[in-house]
Amino acid sequence: MIEAKGVCLEYPDGTKAIKNIELSVKPGELVYITGPSGSGKTSLLKLFMGEEYPTAGSLRVLGQHISRGQASRIRGLRRMIGPVFQDFRLIKGRTALENVMLGMRFLDIPSGCIRDSAGNALKKVGLEQKMLSLVEHLSWGECQRVAIARAVSREPVLIIADEPTGNLDKDNALNILELLKSFRNDNKAIIITTHATHLIEDERYAVHIRMDNGNMLKERSGEA
Repeated sequence: MIEAKGVCLEYPDGTKAIKNIELSVKPGELVYITGPSGSGKTSLLKLFMGEEYPTAGSLRVLGQHISRGQASRIRGLRRMIGPVFQDFRLIKGRTALENVMLGMRFLDIPSGCIRDSAGNALKKVGLEQKMLSLVEHLSWGECQRVAIARAVSREPVLIIADEPTGNLDKDNALNILELLKSFRNDNKAIIITTHATHLIEDERYAVHIRMDNGNMLKERSGEA
């Protein structure tokens, strides 16, 4: 699903965000990327989603080469990725259902099916009773679930979640991680960044990558 060979990312101001990353993510894998703020976790996810391009090395995501010359194809690639953003990117003044529907508007889904697909996604995340609630009336955890519903509504083959446990207490954070993990199957991989390493200490069936200052310090495969 993802093949990175010697990938580097340097921003125009000279900041070296990612340094010589070697990584392989296979279908069905659960991958945690941990590390302190500024370690390169979010920059790595931006590369995976085609929001940034490697300044060195080779990166392929879902078979698509990530480079500036492939911008038009990368837009199509994003339809197969379900992103859960750290800041949610929900639209105030709209309901939970409307936010999920808006997230589907650029996909090849018949307009008559969008409402049903959005509703089903909200049911999967436990928000069946909050579909018509304005997002500003929802709790932080509920907004996180709307963001997850928006990601899974497109039936992606790769889910990428950036710090989905931020600003949540331990119980709610663990619930969100379990929810995300529930969408994993043999054909769908899930990548989660978090600085809360204590939440995944006992995670056995996962790949754990630690980032620091743009470097990948270790990669540990979980038990099969």
